[in-house]
Amino acid sequence: MNIFLKTSVEKSIQEVWDGFDEKLFKALAPPFPPFRVLRFDGCLTGDKVGIELDFIFFKQNWESDIIEHQKADGEYYFVDKGSRLPFFLSTWLHKHRIVRENEQTYIIDDIKYKTPNIILDFLIYPVLYLQFLYRKPIYRRYFNT
Repeated sequence: MNIFLKTSVEKSIQEVWDGFDEKLFKALAPPFPPFRVLRFDGCLTGDKVGIELDFIFFKQNWESDIIEHQKADGEYYFVDKGSRLPFFLSTWLHKHRIVRENEQTYIIDDIKYKTPNIILDFLIYPVLYLQFLYRKPIYRRYFNT
């Protein structure tokens, strides 16, 4: 399954890249499930991120490894790959892109995931989509002047 969201912001690529820190990571958290940051190394290759999701009656840990990052003219990006996922996910690959197109900067969330079965893939899609759609106004608040 794939989720793709593109958000326009007013800052430069470098300013947006510099803003991808733990403070922004925490601000992007949707209301449910709440999470606690266990580890946040950053957005460079080799960094790790860990959170504990609180589903009220149970908790699940999620760990991701930053497996790639690149800074080039017109685009910066980093990729996190789930290494320890909640029970409802079997794979997770999230490419965070910051691109400059036609005098405009965009933040692109390009997510590929799988669940243990195809029916669950489709059932979980709207939930994940809404959780990432939730990020759009936060990105704008952070990166618009």
